[in-house]
Amino acid sequence: MLSFGVTVLPDPPYQRMIELMKLAEQHGFEYAWTYDSHILWEESYATLPLAAAQTSKIKLGHFVTNPGIRDATITASWYATMQDISDGRMVMGIGRGDSSRRVVGLKPVRVADFEQRCAMIKELMNGRSVDWNEKELELKWVREELPDIPMWIAGYGPKALAVAGRVGDGVIIQLADPVIIQWIMDTARRAAEEAGRDPSELKCIVGAPSHISDDIADAREQSRWFPAMVSNHVMDLIERYGEDSEIPKDLTEFVKARKFYDYKDHSRVGAAHGEFVTDEIVDRFCVLGTVADATKKLKELESVGVDQFNIYLMTHGQEDTLKSYGDEIIPQFTSVTA
Repeated sequence: MLSFGVTVLPDPPYQRMIELMKLAEQHGFEYAWTYDSHILWEESYATLPLAAAQTSKIKLGHFVTNPGIRDATITASWYATMQDISDGRMVMGIGRGDSSRRVVGLKPVRVADFEQRCAMIKELMNGRSVDWNEKELELKWVREELPDIPMWIAGYGPKALAVAGRVGDGVIIQLADPVIIQWIMDTARRAAEEAGRDPSELKCIVGAPSHISDDIADAREQSRWFPAMVSNHVMDLIERYGEDSEIPKDLTEFVKARKFYDYKDHSRVGAAHGEFVTDEIVDRFCVLGTVADATKKLKELESVGVDQFNIYLMTHGQEDTLKSYGDEIIPQFTSVTA
């Protein structure tokens, strides 16, 4: 069954992020996420505890954090602390670091280091002992009665997806194209199987803009920034693997028209760096149009094994989007088990 989440930017005023997360909870969303990019936006490690205090059911986390901008033991301890504060409602999305690291002059964390840090964080934040820097560490204060915090790993390339398969509880995919999603999950699940894990247990979480409107041209214009953001990761893949690798052309071809990227407009409607993105790519990567259009696309995603659809709530009419989902879309999926 498809569940639903929403990602809200940690823009000032910080009260706005909390307001939208509370509204998402009221409309039946199960997950509320935010970005972790401490220069472009406010520090969400400070504002998410406030959201936890003003919500009661919705699960909270980063879409995504990374294990390189802060010491990995701090990330683990913060999530464990938040699991206590929220009474067991934390979920972790984690990647190698894009805007959070690039804006301060750092590259994404190397894949080998990423795997090592993710494996440690997953154990430590859930109250289990780890060996780290030749020290045995354990958060002895973790409440045993609380559930484990799941770790969902973001990635596009074979090496990062292999980490998700070996270490993660699921894969975060920042696009809503069923063909690419299937390739990504097949790649991650193959690594899980090779590591002796049950590949069917690996969850699939898709994040993308969704704008519900009869005006498809306007919906596309409001979402064109998103494939441009995805192109940052695709450019990294091409640099690492070349243009004739196993990575699907459905993912790599569109970046050939890209001219530049400006992080000051990261995830912003109207970003000039999105001008190269075609309508066809916007339609493939996002969930746009009427309630019927969106429902059809979401049912297609569900049919290829997507477990959660997470709205990037960065288009106009945010309250209207949440209401459309709460009133007309989410019930079509939850009613299956009613």
